[in-house]
Amino acid sequence: MRVLVVAGASGGHIYPASAFLEKLKEEKSVSDTLLVLPLRSIKTDFKSCGCKIIYISSAQVSFSLNYSNIIALFKFIKGSWESFRILLKFKPDCVVGFGSLDSIPLVILAWFFRIKTLIHEQNVLPGRANKFLAKFSDKIAISFPDSKCLLGCRDEKIVLTGNPIRQGLRKMGKEEALNFFGLDKNKFTILVMGGSQGSRHINDAFLEVIALMNDISGVQVIHIAGKDDENKVADAYKKINIRAKVFGFFSSMEYAYSASDLVICRAGATTIAELIHFKLPAILIPYPFAYAHQFKNARILEVEGAGIIIKDDEFKVDRLNKLLECFIRNPDVAAVMREHYTGVFKYDAGSELVKATMALLMAQ
Repeated sequence: MRVLVVAGASGGHIYPASAFLEKLKEEKSVSDTLLVLPLRSIKTDFKSCGCKIIYISSAQVSFSLNYSNIIALFKFIKGSWESFRILLKFKPDCVVGFGSLDSIPLVILAWFFRIKTLIHEQNVLPGRANKFLAKFSDKIAISFPDSKCLLGCRDEKIVLTGNPIRQGLRKMGKEEALNFFGLDKNKFTILVMGGSQGSRHINDAFLEVIALMNDISGVQVIHIAGKDDENKVADAYKKINIRAKVFGFFSSMEYAYSASDLVICRAGATTIAELIHFKLPAILIPYPFAYAHQFKNARILEVEGAGIIIKDDEFKVDRLNKLLECFIRNPDVAAVMREHYTGVFKYDAGSELVKATMALLMAQ
């Protein structure tokens, strides 16, 4: 059997698709897999997927009439034609879509040719593409129970799988992880990251707070600052004499998560799935330009007491200073938040999504 996977350009779409393919290659009955991505996709290592990758023309189309949008529309049409040719050549038994505008042509074409279709939604609040594709899909996999009532389709089409994370994200002992960074096992470790979007505001606010704190001798930081801010952030830590490891981009996140006592981050779907996996207390700042999606994601942790939400425009020195002082002076706060993860939904999402795909294939 042959499975075609299509995903959008961002890490929030690509990483779950990659994690799914890692698991799918363990299925002996699946003879061939293909990953289709937009040309504008983020650059990452797909070796673990064990499949061929084809890139198609794509563009971000907004709901306004202007020159750039007309060009984008032509690129989308070109990508749709390329998708049609890929489908005819690869002849999949199933098409699995991971959301975004770029997945629409392949899923619709598969539906038209009566090829089995499954779509996966990573966020609590479904994206527009997946809401549209729900009526054309045989199965809809969701990451959180709260999504079920938001898709506008029959319950029997929906399967709860969770959001797949990369197999390389193994849990390890805290001491091993700290040794990897050359950090002190007796200090409170904070992981700061802004995700693929919106790092600068988090970088600036955190640096301002840490510089003003009265006693930072018991604190150390792992800071993923983004490539544009890496040098600036590293210099700032040197000036305030705090032990910090600064990266523009960091791929071995299993070490960063395992070493940390607290995470300050955005609330993208992949980040939330990884926080759940590592049971990490978090201060969550939903990205303002994807606020509805990220706020709903963050609420999953806040409701259970595993996360604290701060709105982007409220992520300021006074508020953050009080929170950090609380965590640093009272280590039990982080420990209690870890315990609250027992109430958060957690599946072996990669395996569950493979099961749903195989069940769909066997039903042919």
